[in-house]
Amino acid sequence: MSLQDTMNGLGQSARAAAHTLSLAPATQKKRALDAAAKAIRARVLDIVAANEIDMKAGEEKGLSKAMLDRLLLTPERIEAMAAGVALVADLDDPVGKELETTVRPNGLRIRRVAVPLGVIGIIYESRPNVTADAAALCLKAGNAAILRGGSDSFHSSGVILECMQEGLHAADLPTQAVQRVPTVDREAVGMLLKMAEYVDVIVPRGGKGLIERVQSEARVPVFSHLDGINHTYIDALADLGMAEQIVVNAKMRRTGICGAMETMLVHQDVAQQFLPRAVEALKSAGCDDIRGDEATQALINGISAATPEDWDTEYLDSVLSVRVVSDLDQAISHVNVHGSNHTEAIITSDPSAAARFQREVDAAIVMHNASTQFADGGEFGMGAEIGIATGRMHARGPVGAAQLTSYKYLVEGSGQVRP
Repeated sequence: MSLQDTMNGLGQSARAAAHTLSLAPATQKKRALDAAAKAIRARVLDIVAANEIDMKAGEEKGLSKAMLDRLLLTPERIEAMAAGVALVADLDDPVGKELETTVRPNGLRIRRVAVPLGVIGIIYESRPNVTADAAALCLKAGNAAILRGGSDSFHSSGVILECMQEGLHAADLPTQAVQRVPTVDREAVGMLLKMAEYVDVIVPRGGKGLIERVQSEARVPVFSHLDGINHTYIDALADLGMAEQIVVNAKMRRTGICGAMETMLVHQDVAQQFLPRAVEALKSAGCDDIRGDEATQALINGISAATPEDWDTEYLDSVLSVRVVSDLDQAISHVNVHGSNHTEAIITSDPSAAARFQREVDAAIVMHNASTQFADGGEFGMGAEIGIATGRMHARGPVGAAQLTSYKYLVEGSGQVRP
């Protein structure tokens, strides 16, 4: 069987499974998710063993420390993954939710009701937990999923997929509702992107190269998930103690996630007071590669010069670029020029400055006095997320189960005819 035949077979079975899922009651989908979470917990040792194979291969391949951290699955992370699936199971079912109701002067009652999207293709890179998150959210919203994880996490994702399919089987739902492309051949990605007959939307989750390829080649709609070039701006009226805690967390809690801060902007009026303490705190937390503009270098010894490329780089590592800005206008301008429309933050006690920053900055998520690391569907109460959509069509920000639905209009009459 050719690779194209294999991909077409995946699409056909996914389309059939999507129809069954679209009609499944909320209780049946919850049963599947609860069983999947139970299976993940029961197979911790299997998942760890598979992950060790992937980690060893990643080390031999020369993956960075941050990328290896994204790939690593510890028992604690596996438990968090299972808990995430269980949390999705307990969420309200978005399918069938009445979004809007109107009654026209002629008596027609028109309801807008949420329905599944259909078949969702998810293409992602190192993080194997995406397998569980994506499958759970698609299932909750009544969608079938075709997963294409990265070669780095192939073995880990395979065991996690088996757990999700165990859950479907336990609830008498088709296991074809969650499938994966059974090869690491990059040609399969190109085929998936063109399967408009079977796939309703593509969700890419990964680096700039992957996103650009998907946007260039896709023949089906795409939920864009660009890189996270995220900024934290320290305003002239910031609480500097709060700001210090936030920037250390935003940069160093986990450097390899898309919600990590990559550039810190500091108002010139507080730069002399704030930068020395902030840099010391960041270095103490392990951020030993800090690159700054001339004003930053003048205030802090040992800071290397930031290049133009630094302002446009998602490091995903213990690296930070720093710029001193003259005012709020310059901060907003820098963010809108160099940001990736993902997550931005302002630290200030000035409500008017915060409101203006949140209004004028072009990003899916704009924080006030909080770490950019809160850019996460779980933290938003969605249970999990399939990614952070940075485009403007259909979904923007964390994509949870509710964002994986469309809608249809149900019109009820009593014999009306149009004049």
